[in-house]
Amino acid sequence: MPEYAPIDIPDNPRLGANIAHFARALRAAGLPVGPGKVVEATRAIAAVGFSERRDFYWALHAVFVSRPEQRHVFAQVFRLFWRDPRYLEKMMAMMLPAVRGVQEERGAKPGEKRAAEALLDGISRDAPDVPEGEGEAEIEVDATLTMSAEERIRTLDFEQMSNAEMAEARRMLSRLSLPVKPLVSRRTMAAPHGRIADWRRTMRNAARNGGELSGFATKNRRLRWPNLVVLCDISGSMSSYSRAVLHFLHAVANRQGEGWAKVHGFTFGTRLTNITRHLATRDVDAALAAAGAEAQDWEGGTRIGACLHDFNRDWSRRVLGQGAVVLLITDGLDRDDPARLAREMERLHLSARRLIWLNPLLRWDGFAPKAAGIRAMLPHVDSFRAGHNVASLMDLAEALSRADDTGEKSRLMAALEG
Repeated sequence: MPEYAPIDIPDNPRLGANIAHFARALRAAGLPVGPGKVVEATRAIAAVGFSERRDFYWALHAVFVSRPEQRHVFAQVFRLFWRDPRYLEKMMAMMLPAVRGVQEERGAKPGEKRAAEALLDGISRDAPDVPEGEGEAEIEVDATLTMSAEERIRTLDFEQMSNAEMAEARRMLSRLSLPVKPLVSRRTMAAPHGRIADWRRTMRNAARNGGELSGFATKNRRLRWPNLVVLCDISGSMSSYSRAVLHFLHAVANRQGEGWAKVHGFTFGTRLTNITRHLATRDVDAALAAAGAEAQDWEGGTRIGACLHDFNRDWSRRVLGQGAVVLLITDGLDRDDPARLAREMERLHLSARRLIWLNPLLRWDGFAPKAAGIRAMLPHVDSFRAGHNVASLMDLAEALSRADDTGEKSRLMAALEG
């Protein structure tokens, strides 16, 4: 259980009603809580008692939490609901976008904004009135930092988004396109004004006319479209980012006319999972629910080297032919052998036409390739880019259209060599 300040649990007959209100707040925060779980929670508390804070927490946790990604939201709602109301006031102040007080600022932790929105639903978030006799409050608003709501969501970190902001970000991602230029094939096709002489067809036409040449046949090379292969890290440190990226991947896979021959999707954490067939489902919620049910290692550990080995052994020849482009979405924090990871990355790089690495850690200005996994992977990618918000995914089009794009790789490689 997270280390929080002691919570005074009420000792009165209305504890059952408080549990029902707590369940309603969990449901508003996104947890699948129904009336049946409220009854189960009441029975659980009646069985274990509520004299000890730890017993009370884990009894409710056992009833209401059914998936690993729900733990953090539950902990935040529990902290907000069973604590003194003044903490809610602090959360309300934190959610005001333009008014800042003199208190120390901090970024909202993952789940805090969703928990606060669930508990503060319907409560006015206007600035509090100033009591009489205290004069008018002086509020400074920095107009240079104001921006439209859409622009703010475009640049906001996925991990810091509330439920409403994440929903809007997903709508923006569903409208994004990822066009790609066609590849020139070695195969040819007849063309009246082609640039390549077709001697075989020329002689065949002459044979039909008694050996007399009536003209030269020409041809051009065929154009073909590459495959897009996405390898997405779904470990605990990548959960918020991987969900947004999979929404984007679903939109690309179901949008016609962008040129991709086929879009293949794989998730990895402690094992590799092929979710390509789920991306064909038109409904994005149904597609991601099916993908999540098949990938049993959501928010687990990370074994990048082992998962890349499985991909190179079982799938590379099937999906990386015809000049495929590979998007690797991971933070590069791996516990496996760095030498093995480097070998698998080198093999993956040699098998793909372009290998683009999206890393959410690049959102930090002082990012440096200090982790052993990042140092092992970085030399074997063509482009190294950030992948923490909508704007970074929009910039992928530039990385695909420019063959010489390296992103931040050149700068970081210079830091490594220095």
